[in-house]
Amino acid sequence: MPLAKLLTSALLSTSLLSSGCSVDDPGPTGPDDIDDTGVQRLVPEIVDTHPFDETAFTQGLEVDGDTLIVGTGQYGTSEIYRTTLDGERSDVHRLEDRFFGEGITRADDYVWQLTWQAGIAFKRDAVTLEEIERISYEGEGWGLCSMGDTLIMSDGTAEIRHLDADTFTESDRITVTLDGTPVPSINELECVDGQVYANLFLDTDIIRFDPTTGVVSAVIDGSVLPNNAQPDPNNVLNGIAHIPGTDRFYLSGKRWPDLYEVRFIEAG
Repeated sequence: MPLAKLLTSALLSTSLLSSGCSVDDPGPTGPDDIDDTGVQRLVPEIVDTHPFDETAFTQGLEVDGDTLIVGTGQYGTSEIYRTTLDGERSDVHRLEDRFFGEGITRADDYVWQLTWQAGIAFKRDAVTLEEIERISYEGEGWGLCSMGDTLIMSDGTAEIRHLDADTFTESDRITVTLDGTPVPSINELECVDGQVYANLFLDTDIIRFDPTTGVVSAVIDGSVLPNNAQPDPNNVLNGIAHIPGTDRFYLSGKRWPDLYEVRFIEAG
């Protein structure tokens, strides 16, 4: 997204410096990886590196079987498509020029795709990615992930929305907090085992929080990942996809030529 979306990340960076983090997946969880606020500290450990499309302004990333579903942004070039780890694209659908594509997620037979400021969510067939329906919502759309019958949506603030996975009807809003302080600029989301992992806009940190309480339980320092994108303030870490049945995730960024396969481990 454009730099205009950066509102309060400086305040967030200050609060994160005093935080620690860890992870639900197998790994050390002793007292050394938990700070005095009860927040855990992690870093991503690179297991493998895969080539990625350096032209993709990645806004949403999702593992779906043997492929990835990718949603991209920018007016005039926003798309949703499937890709293999070898870069073979299929089921490509380009949005109309007036739409700036945002977060995506699969929920059973559907794939949902947000738009930034248009207030439109695309409901798509999960197999073909063909558009089925357009649903209106208030405010901006940023990140999206699925927890069964419920979708979790971010809008660039410290709030997340709970939505019906079939109708997109909103049922609740929760403020995400770190040690009691609201966390702004919540961006791309990934739901895993009842928890939500979130990129923070223009930040290298990833947070993990409880979507029912909003309480952050972990902060993951993504600054250790090499950013090999062309110099551009928008080309930042963005895109989290859990690999089902494992403790691994794919992480990438806007126009990043690399897709990192990682585990989250205790920060040394």
